[in-house]
Amino acid sequence: MTDVVTYERRGRAALVTMNRPRYRNAQNSAMTYALDEAFTRAVDDNEVAVIVLAGAGDHFSAGHDIGTPERDADTSFPRQAVMWWDHTDKAGADRRYAREMEVYLGMCRRWREMPKPAVAMVQGACIAGGLMLAWVCDLIVAAEDAFFADPVLRMGIPGVEYFAHPWALGPRFAREVLFTGERFDARRAYEVGMVNRVVPRAELESATFALAERIATMPAFGLALAKRAVNQCEDQMGLRAGMDAVFGLHHVAHAHNVEVSENPLAGMDPAAMKRAAS
Repeated sequence: MTDVVTYERRGRAALVTMNRPRYRNAQNSAMTYALDEAFTRAVDDNEVAVIVLAGAGDHFSAGHDIGTPERDADTSFPRQAVMWWDHTDKAGADRRYAREMEVYLGMCRRWREMPKPAVAMVQGACIAGGLMLAWVCDLIVAAEDAFFADPVLRMGIPGVEYFAHPWALGPRFAREVLFTGERFDARRAYEVGMVNRVVPRAELESATFALAERIATMPAFGLALAKRAVNQCEDQMGLRAGMDAVFGLHHVAHAHNVEVSENPLAGMDPAAMKRAAS
């Protein structure tokens, strides 16, 4: 496991920390596979009852890596989430579809189905792909300074690959978040049911681990079954089928961007996204 993710045991909890604070924990593929290794390690450890996902530094995650020096979109990685061919020797939509199905949609689904409860500990920015990482967790504890957004509609793309918006936010607020690209704060996230608890920044870690310790007192198999029960009910309410449908729309948008601008992100980079939001 690389240093882009760190792993620590704290009693019955495993603390998995995204460790690219210089880039606000932007998610490159190396981080994706390091997260998967850390989660697998926690699941395989019988002494771990709960997994806590955190981000080092001032921010949880600024989303997908679309512009750092360590961006690795053209690198071949081992396929663990889905059975599909490598993307690096493919052209056109095949290339992007194969990669994003593996490192984004596939990995997030894999993590959502971990048999152990996961708690996201969120401070600062939780943007676009950062939402995906928080949403695969069963519970979210947010600091008062946390803020959330999915601004990828600025690229002409209808939301991130793991499209949980209507289930995590409710349909009407999901539309507002997508249509405006605006940030919403931790209190608003709590009001719509996306966040379980909002605490002062100084109390974020203690509050999160107190919750994790409480969960850890429950029978492990009972927790696994309860988690699976809620996931299955969400799927019965259309979550999995909805994601499949929207993943197709997501790639229609990428293909359209290439047709009209020769760039799958419509020419947007981190600086352009920041200017557009101001």
